[in-house]
Amino acid sequence: MLRHLTHATAVLALGAMPLFAQDLAVPQGDVILTVSGQIESTNINGTAQFDLQMLQDLDGTEFQTSTIWTEGTHIFQGVSLKVLVERLGITGESLLATAINDYSVDIPLTDAVEGGPMVAYKIDGETMSVRDKGPLWLVYPYDDKADYRSEVIYSRSIWQLDRIEAVD
Repeated sequence: MLRHLTHATAVLALGAMPLFAQDLAVPQGDVILTVSGQIESTNINGTAQFDLQMLQDLDGTEFQTSTIWTEGTHIFQGVSLKVLVERLGITGESLLATAINDYSVDIPLTDAVEGGPMVAYKIDGETMSVRDKGPLWLVYPYDDKADYRSEVIYSRSIWQLDRIEAVD
């Protein structure tokens, strides 16, 4: 009897996994980020699509840093790349990040670490417009770690980000 109960519990738990993996709301506003590829959590046609509110509802973060594209230091707010990767169950080796103008860059999945880059949606408390590198900008805490002040990292700091594809 115990063996059958354990087996039934395991079947129920495994059966519930796809439901949890699909547990992502549908955007109510304009979609500003679409994530595709090797992801577990989706909401529309095998992709994870986010409006601004959905990104803001994820575990947010902020840091202050200077950039080579702006003057002085600024406070960036957004969702850490680590949280986004974990929330969507992203697997693979890298992320192909693409901007509105189709500029794209490969970002190794190993960049998604605690204290690492964020998908920023605010700078100094203001939502970023397309004119000001928005609506999303992948920003690293450049001032916190010398390794983040390199041409390689600067090239990964894609602004006007609107698509991410998880790839091998």
